[in-house]
Amino acid sequence: MKIFLDFQVMRSPWRIQTFCRLFHQHHRAFAPLSFSDYEAINRCEKEVPEYFNFASDVLDKWSQIEKERTGSSNPALWWINGEGSEVKWSFEELGLLSRKAANVLSGPCDLQRGDRVIVILPRIPEWWLLNVACMRTGVIFIPGTTQLTAKDICYRLLASKAKCIITTDALVPAVDSVASKCPSLKTKLIVSESSRAKWLNFRDLLKSAPDDHNCVKTRSQDPMTIYFTSGTTGAPKMAEHSYGSFGLGFFLCGRYWMNLTPSDILWNMSDTAWSKAAIGGVFSPWSQGTCVFIHALPQFDPRTILNTLCKYPVTTLCSAPTGYRMLVQHDLSSYTFKALKYCLTGGEPLNPEVLAQWKRKTGLDIYEGYGQTEIGIICANTKGMKIKPGSLGKATPPYDVQILDENGSVLPPGKEGDIAIKINAKRPFTFFSRYLDDPVKTASTIRGNFYITGDRGRRDEDGYVWFTGRSDDVIISSGYRIGPFEIENALIEHPAVVESAVVSSPDAVRGEVVKAFVVLSPSGKSQDAKNLTCELQDHVKKVTAPYKYPRKASKYGKIEFVEQLPKTITGKIRRNELRKKEWSQ
Repeated sequence: MKIFLDFQVMRSPWRIQTFCRLFHQHHRAFAPLSFSDYEAINRCEKEVPEYFNFASDVLDKWSQIEKERTGSSNPALWWINGEGSEVKWSFEELGLLSRKAANVLSGPCDLQRGDRVIVILPRIPEWWLLNVACMRTGVIFIPGTTQLTAKDICYRLLASKAKCIITTDALVPAVDSVASKCPSLKTKLIVSESSRAKWLNFRDLLKSAPDDHNCVKTRSQDPMTIYFTSGTTGAPKMAEHSYGSFGLGFFLCGRYWMNLTPSDILWNMSDTAWSKAAIGGVFSPWSQGTCVFIHALPQFDPRTILNTLCKYPVTTLCSAPTGYRMLVQHDLSSYTFKALKYCLTGGEPLNPEVLAQWKRKTGLDIYEGYGQTEIGIICANTKGMKIKPGSLGKATPPYDVQILDENGSVLPPGKEGDIAIKINAKRPFTFFSRYLDDPVKTASTIRGNFYITGDRGRRDEDGYVWFTGRSDDVIISSGYRIGPFEIENALIEHPAVVESAVVSSPDAVRGEVVKAFVVLSPSGKSQDAKNLTCELQDHVKKVTAPYKYPRKASKYGKIEFVEQLPKTITGKIRRNELRKKEWSQ
């Protein structure tokens, strides 16, 4: 980590007044940073430019403004590991180091424009650095979670035909065990302080790499990144995004949903494998000149997170609802946050009870956004909007979000159906380009003039969208359609329940029945299991419709009590894992 510590720069917050003065001063020179231009493009009021590259058209312009401004500013990136190590980069330093990293990719790694690289890194500065380096070289960035097994890695290498893989010591054995089966793989790059046989060392190469590099000229529709998206059936699909969809597509998201300015410091806790890490940790904040704060945080530790918010001037927090659900279990009155003023969530629906608890204990609202890897953020609760607990908010520009029946007809307010986006002659530029090598799957997302998200929901008379479940999450029992999220909400309102996950389970009579996996609070663990099972069933019957209560027999009857649920980023993925196990028995 020495090379990064050498570039630490201590800075004080950049006042928004300073930014506004500089922005207007440089408006003509740096047209790509124009708020009005970006907003017009995002609202589809202005054509997407033929050429665009986030590194040269946004980051380098912020670097130039940073050089010419007077006074100090926040860093572009601020990383800590919780053990005393700290890294701070200005936009200028990010530019210098990313040009060096680009020369590593195009030099020793022999990667050319259009080549694909799989990057499996935890929350370390190199992940952000390599994101920008890939943009500068035109190399296609494919992130992966550090929880991947050797089999997972092999599948991704074969499916993507990646020429390079970048990871840490922890996954070297897994990669080496499958590398011989992957003919496209030519280069293995390790981010480590030590050397490995047949692996190039990124940190060593970065030190000696030149810092002059000309960013490639990329078209807005050129492929920039690929995400492997999982489902309940079949192998993960490859969703491809362009320089336009990701680089240009989140300007409104950063400014309006995330409410970011150059004076803010944003901490987005998403795993580096998920699109939310790019949306909330690269494109949205850096389009606004906002500091990206990162804690290495190998595991979600509520006390560490709360203490960090007390020690560091984080103004904006973004976490999955599961994170807030764990945080509110603690006595928040004993913590005084240093600067926190705005909270965001996404990735799964936010429980109304968690929203209420967080507001009661911190005085802060949580602004929920809803989207998907393929299409970005399509609904959100934004500052100034009335928050309706349990709602995903309203459609965000440029999307026209509707609820459809199975025939593709728009349903009236209050009726449940498929959440869909109306498309005109051409798809919104913010959409993913395609499922790579799967035109049938790509085509299946379109129904008439609508893109089908695969999620179920309803819209109220005020235009708010309400999520009821994934299409493949919906439980059909005796002809009734049951969304698991509603039952999970009901269960978590009970004081004996900390977390819950609800899935379908096979039943000879009803076809499917509801099964609930429940993590108990300390008080719940002290109760008789059979009595508590009946109590929770009665509670669900009262809070929701009687036919929705958990019926599946298990160790203690209708509900299975577990010490913990699968450690996944969202409830959707968690349910997938539990459902697969349940149906394989």
